[in-house]
Amino acid sequence: MTLTTNRILKSALFALSLLSANALAVQIQGTVFLDLNKNGVQDAGERGMANVAVSNGRTVVTTSAGGTYRLDVAAGEIVFVIKPAGFAVPARRDGLPAFWHAYQPTPGPVLRYGGLLTGSVSDFDFPLRTETPQKLPGTRLLIFADPQPKQTTDVGYYRDDVVKDVQGFLAKHPGDYTLGTSLGDIVNDDLSLYPAMNSVTTGLGVPWLHIPGNHDIDMDAEDDQHALDTYRNTFGPDTFAWNERDFTFIGLDDVIWRGATTGGYIGGFRAGQLSFLRQYLASVPAERMVVVGLHVPLFEPEGKDTFRDEDRAALFALLERFKHVLVLSAHNHTQQHFFHDSKDGWHGQSPLHEYNVGAVCGAFWSGVKDAQGIPVSTMADGTPNGWATLETDAQGHYALNWHVARDPSNPAMHLSGPATLRKGAYPAWGLYANAYMAAADTRLEFKVDNGPWKTMQRVTRPDPALVAENMRDDAAQTLRGYDRSPEAQDVTHLWRGALPTDLTVGAHVVTVRFTDSNGHAQTATRTYILQEAAP
Repeated sequence: MTLTTNRILKSALFALSLLSANALAVQIQGTVFLDLNKNGVQDAGERGMANVAVSNGRTVVTTSAGGTYRLDVAAGEIVFVIKPAGFAVPARRDGLPAFWHAYQPTPGPVLRYGGLLTGSVSDFDFPLRTETPQKLPGTRLLIFADPQPKQTTDVGYYRDDVVKDVQGFLAKHPGDYTLGTSLGDIVNDDLSLYPAMNSVTTGLGVPWLHIPGNHDIDMDAEDDQHALDTYRNTFGPDTFAWNERDFTFIGLDDVIWRGATTGGYIGGFRAGQLSFLRQYLASVPAERMVVVGLHVPLFEPEGKDTFRDEDRAALFALLERFKHVLVLSAHNHTQQHFFHDSKDGWHGQSPLHEYNVGAVCGAFWSGVKDAQGIPVSTMADGTPNGWATLETDAQGHYALNWHVARDPSNPAMHLSGPATLRKGAYPAWGLYANAYMAAADTRLEFKVDNGPWKTMQRVTRPDPALVAENMRDDAAQTLRGYDRSPEAQDVTHLWRGALPTDLTVGAHVVTVRFTDSNGHAQTATRTYILQEAAP
């Protein structure tokens, strides 16, 4: 099949999919209005808002001068407003943003966790409110990836390990963070945990947007169309847009479910999602920063096919005209910065930065419990579990930070190496620095005592500290925790320097330094001892 023929066939299939959806659709109408008294109802004197985008996840319409809109909607679809910058949406009863309505007039497939509940929605209006002016010159976003509780005990870990930590952080930065997002795997297959997770997350008091992951699927759904019915019943649209002052946030479901009989999934997008993006992004200025949140990374592990190439190419084609694009992904339970370029099919003005965010649950709430009874849950690349933040400005500049859960010092790295060496031994033993947020081109240096600074070499190998924990688990005659720490895997942010043995007998302090991507100096220290020994 020629490339041209293949493109024609894909275009035809795409058109048929849209026609099929439209054939089953009904037209609904609603109003987007400025809710001055905040009662959720359009009262006399509350004007409709013009030129606000509303969507069903595949088609985008804009409101008239009076704030009204008409939209074709099929059963099982979610109608949502695309929040304009400078405005806020009210909270639902469950505390989540009230920016969507589900259209499910008749029962959908019977699913274990309930699916999308049947309801008679006669009101497709969307109240908006004037947003409280931000104090800071930039806009800040809270980022969670893979909270992933398996059971109610894990929900408690989520609350006590991370959410309480974020609450303390927000108390020190009141009003600075205007939005939060979870990048999928809100739970670990048990969708009955959604209400408990919502109760904890909404306690942060920040509007929170969710994106589905592969563990948020109705595993008994026969096809991808209904794979997120229970998710949509709780969180609304699986694909959406949302505007903050300094960026447009795009949330994308990128998990294609292959059906309950065959099982499994692959990263990719549906035709309707790409149609939605094509229509909406056409209205976004090329100078505006676009932040894309999804679950399955766009990059693939070497030798593995985890994302449909044609879908990645379609997304890249829609994003390439923008000067400032950042992709936030999850799924791997490790941390990595990946920069897409022409080799990957990206042809934007500069490489496309994808930050693969570390997991809130770390390694699935595993490992030895600490004094507070919470598993240490270090990730397989040695990164401590935690959460991330994004800071942006109007010019498209941004800063990313990783926050280690319940560690007020918020370390940027940890050091590993021998505690004792023989004086005069061949200097074959290494000091290792695991710098959690460092990109591959970061320069790390170390010095011993007041000696000269020396460049460390980036290496690809497992984190020695986690390897040691694996060995302790292996040697234990009884279980040290509910689940073992993960098996250490190769790290993309690990550096090595050889420790000198020609110094005086006694203790020596090793200092490691680097400048992070935000221009901040980061340092860490470790001590080792040189001893005399006889053959």
